[in-house]
Amino acid sequence: MALARTRKIMFAAGLLGLAVACGVPSAHDGTAALGAGGSPAGAGASASAAPAGNDLKFGADHRFASGLTISVGSPQSFRPSPSAYPQSPRGAAFDVQLTNDGSTTYKLSGLNVTATSGGTAVKQVVDTTQGFTGITDAGKDVMPGRSVHITLAFAVPSEQTQLRLQIRPSATEAVAVTYCGPA
Repeated sequence: MALARTRKIMFAAGLLGLAVACGVPSAHDGTAALGAGGSPAGAGASASAAPAGNDLKFGADHRFASGLTISVGSPQSFRPSPSAYPQSPRGAAFDVQLTNDGSTTYKLSGLNVTATSGGTAVKQVVDTTQGFTGITDAGKDVMPGRSVHITLAFAVPSEQTQLRLQIRPSATEAVAVTYCGPA
């Protein structure tokens, strides 16, 4: 049984890898979803600078079937301090609002956010001098009807770039949302 589950996980991870460039068709207009309907057969692994038709723009809301609503604000450029890790010529910070409109408690520790710039993975910046500490309340539970605000920052090149943030409510969640825009 464990081998079958491992194979399913590996298959899902492979499909996710193909879809990272935001090419999976959305099951719902206005949302970007991986694993939510549609076939990945036409999903290209293109890393072009143009956003795919199913990407959300920064500032838009996305509601998952669980009732969790996520909104990601527009990126704010900043210069990381000398104590920031990793060192980068520039950073892009995002305000993320999570609202639990579901009927069960959401565990913030499950939140998974990844970013790519020009198709290349970028690292999250931790810069305590400027208040970019990642998810500091990772052990926090978000009760139904409650919201939580976090600020995340990522290392980006010195010139403007096309940035994609992929957000998954938990590592085991089949559905993710992708936000895309200039940063």
